[in-house]
Amino acid sequence: MAKRDYYEILGVERNASKDELKKAYRKLAMQYHPDRNPDNKEAEEKFKEAAEAYEVLTDEDKKARYDRFGHDGVRGSGFGNQGFSDVNDIFSHFSDIFGGMGGSTIFDDFFGGSQRSRGGKGRSHGTAGSDLRVTLKLTLEEIAAGASKKIKIKKYIKCDSCNGSGAEDSSSTKSCPTCHGTGEVKTVSRSVFGQFVNISTCSNCNGEGTIVDKPCKKCMGDGRAQSEHQVNINVPPGVYNESYMTLRGEGNEGKRGGQAGDLQVIFNEIPHEYFMRDEDDIIYDLHVSIPEAILGTDVDVPTLTGKARLKIDPGTQFGKLLKMTNKGIKHLNQGGYGDQIVRINIDVPKKVSTKEKELLKELSGLPGFKTGSADDKNFFKRFGL
Repeated sequence: MAKRDYYEILGVERNASKDELKKAYRKLAMQYHPDRNPDNKEAEEKFKEAAEAYEVLTDEDKKARYDRFGHDGVRGSGFGNQGFSDVNDIFSHFSDIFGGMGGSTIFDDFFGGSQRSRGGKGRSHGTAGSDLRVTLKLTLEEIAAGASKKIKIKKYIKCDSCNGSGAEDSSSTKSCPTCHGTGEVKTVSRSVFGQFVNISTCSNCNGEGTIVDKPCKKCMGDGRAQSEHQVNINVPPGVYNESYMTLRGEGNEGKRGGQAGDLQVIFNEIPHEYFMRDEDDIIYDLHVSIPEAILGTDVDVPTLTGKARLKIDPGTQFGKLLKMTNKGIKHLNQGGYGDQIVRINIDVPKKVSTKEKELLKELSGLPGFKTGSADDKNFFKRFGL
């Protein structure tokens, strides 16, 4: 089963702060805490899943690798690889959350023993741009060594006439009359339980707090225009098929100065003419003749970096695997290289000449070419065959 996205698990945006991550994790931890869900395996797995996501996203190094390469980026890096196997590991690892060190514990939130003041949410500036996704095809050689690629994409960029503001000039922007510049609208309702205040984003200005009175003639107030844009992509060695990297801010520009979206580059491995890939190893099928397999030989075999000499020992059997150390793909995170595995195939001719038949019959009568062992003969004798 494929791992879920860590941001999706915690229910946060990709640019969430550590405080937001902690708040989201505490909420899930309270919901799926073992004390609240005794003997509930599904709740326990979600409890572990949330802890794994929080552990990776609050570690700057792991988060950076995860943001660029997904789950492959944190493979073999600790808890972010296989997760927490025991809930006690979680309590030990996050003692500041579960043990109450330096503040309220998760149990304070659980039973209402702690209340935090909620800071006002600052109004956003513009409307964030959307993310883009592209597929980048790579040869096995490019994957093995890494590559630098340049691609062209069509996306929204900042309007050069209004510098992204969407306004004709500086005097064309004014405070929103609906929310009076706060970007939020408050509504008060009353019930038998008391008075409730609901705060929502202002629909008139989309939470910006300002509106454009005289829009830019070039972009019609949008603050951006569609254009073709070149992106440089540095592909690290060892990426996997369908894995991805995220380029921050390379997506569509936001409206009226809003934050730009991201560009997600999906890697697509082009099938190779000679090699098959197995993780960081590559497999090559070598075909040898019967005399070469019997007598042994030295052959040139292709590798990802050119040709290399390989010795075939006398008496090599069909299907034998020979290893060429460090001739595979460079590891994504761990350094070093995989190997090239050479699989021996013995070619049997479909047609032979009359002279070849005579020689083969002569060889078949010699001791070295007789098939069957003494054990085989004893087996048949036992049944009178």
